[in-house]
Amino acid sequence: MIYRKKKIFVAVDTNKISKAKRIIRDTKTNKIRIGYKFGLEFFYSKDGRKFLSSLKNQIIFLDLKFNDIPNTVVSALKSLRNLKISYLTVHLSSGFSALKILKKKSKNIKIVGVTTLTSLNNRDLREIGYNKKVNDLVKHQAKLAKKANLDAIVCSGHEIRSVKKVFKKEIITPGIKIRDTQNDQKRIMKPKDAFAAGSDWLVIGRSITKGNIKKNLQNLLEFLED
Repeated sequence: MIYRKKKIFVAVDTNKISKAKRIIRDTKTNKIRIGYKFGLEFFYSKDGRKFLSSLKNQIIFLDLKFNDIPNTVVSALKSLRNLKISYLTVHLSSGFSALKILKKKSKNIKIVGVTTLTSLNNRDLREIGYNKKVNDLVKHQAKLAKKANLDAIVCSGHEIRSVKKVFKKEIITPGIKIRDTQNDQKRIMKPKDAFAAGSDWLVIGRSITKGNIKKNLQNLLEFLED
């Protein structure tokens, strides 16, 4: 039985409109809920924003990871009004004032707080200057997201259970790998394990979009079967 209520954001990590169209076309399914995550690479590409403005009836997750002073993040939000965005990311390190006003001005856009990137581990945090370990820092960040009344939070699968103790809204989980492959992410997890831990949305990119997209999606659906 497929996890029909589970949800996947397919990461459209490309700067080519043709590839984005193919990803959307080849991931159509009624067996699981699909949304599309567009990040900096696509948004800043030629005609990327124009393409986003043309999308209809899709769940769009715009992963721009705002990280600036309150006035700047709100101005950036206003510049996106012509796009039909469902979710928008902001680094929780922007601070409470920026998070609070961004949420206040967001209207129908769900504001998603980004915790510690999945490319970082405890050693990386020490190099940056943090004294907390990853799990402790992410839990602390989740408390800030709750205080700012954000709609969702991004964290790796390893911190889901800890985050859920303090943040009761949607959890979005990147660093999902169907197979054991090496890349730039360090805190990774298999799809079923992340769902079991309590994630609401998984973000999956290369495991779906590299190679035969339809076949990769079918493999994921089979992987999620009981």
